[in-house]
Amino acid sequence: MDEFLLVFRRDFTDRENQPSPDELQEHFKKWHTWYEKMAAEDRIVLRRKWDWEGLVVDSRKTVLNGPYAEIKESIGGMVIIRAASYEEAAEIALGVPVLEVGGNVEIRKAL
Repeated sequence: MDEFLLVFRRDFTDRENQPSPDELQEHFKKWHTWYEKMAAEDRIVLRRKWDWEGLVVDSRKTVLNGPYAEIKESIGGMVIIRAASYEEAAEIALGVPVLEVGGNVEIRKAL
């Protein structure tokens, strides 16, 4: 088995498309279920959730406030999983709850 990084991104700038508190609680339950399933299958290598605040250092060595300085989508979290191939990692990513709220999952193989 290889290791793959799954990076979860979603648009946090558009207030109209944000979930209600009840919808958010339901969404968190789906995340919990997804992580439990991955852990039961011994697929989780490392899991991290990120703070919504942050800084960006650009190529001019300028420090900017917030992770959304120049992008619409922000990283909400990441996980390193075990999978046999990119195809299997993509199949796993199809079940990630962030997709249900308009997010996306970037997949990278560890070298």
